[in-house]
Amino acid sequence: MNDPDNPVRPRLLPVQRLGAVLWPSFFLAAIGSVLFFAFVDPLELQRISFPGHAISREFGYSVGFLLAWLGAFLGCGTTALLLNPPDHLDGEPPLE
Repeated sequence: MNDPDNPVRPRLLPVQRLGAVLWPSFFLAAIGSVLFFAFVDPLELQRISFPGHAISREFGYSVGFLLAWLGAFLGCGTTALLLNPPDHLDGEPPLE
């Protein structure tokens, strides 16, 4: 019997959870990288931050994208973690 006050949500598989976090973070990193690198040249960043090291533009774009992806992944992962109730609270009535 279905209880309208306490809907049962189906559990997602771990692969589905990972995909639900990786895809939005990839999309955000792609958009963020395009917007950031539209105004900033990776070689100028290299000259400012690591003047003793030579890098190519492609390497700068790749590192920038991976860092943006990591940041977006951490944000999306934290959101996904906070949306899941702890297992010990399943079946207990909410606090009022």
